[in-house]
Amino acid sequence: MTDTNGNGAQEAPGGAPALNSLAQYLKDFSFENPNAPRSLGPQEKAPNISIQVNVNAKQLAPTDFEVGLTLDCKAGEGDGLLFKLDLEYGGVFRLVNIPEEQIHPIVMIECPRMLFPFVRQIVADATSKGGYPPLYIDPIDFVALYQQKTAEAAGQATTQPN
Repeated sequence: MTDTNGNGAQEAPGGAPALNSLAQYLKDFSFENPNAPRSLGPQEKAPNISIQVNVNAKQLAPTDFEVGLTLDCKAGEGDGLLFKLDLEYGGVFRLVNIPEEQIHPIVMIECPRMLFPFVRQIVADATSKGGYPPLYIDPIDFVALYQQKTAEAAGQATTQPN
């Protein structure tokens, strides 16, 4: 049997590990379509699309974490810019009975993985409503992203003077 606390999240029975999503929300969003309607016609070639992804997290309480998934996306460059999209989608997650050494990877890998389908749909809807074919972002390897950020942080720690 599970107990439900006041905000709808289930408490893990018998000390079992649990990851609960308490809330999800669009924190910041911008879609720029600077050359419309001129840019909405057929394109001679497919535009160069660049997507930057970042994950941020902060602890709100002993078991609660806010996780933000940030995307900066643009199609085209310079005068040929078709659109620019900036998005931060957030969630609040509760981790219960998780060993201390596993908290950081769970917050930085599993939580953004849970947010990603919603971010993907927002991007597809925005580009479609902006007059372009929907942009469906390929799945993101959050494990590789985590490993890259961890390696960068380790490299910076070793290069800083003591």
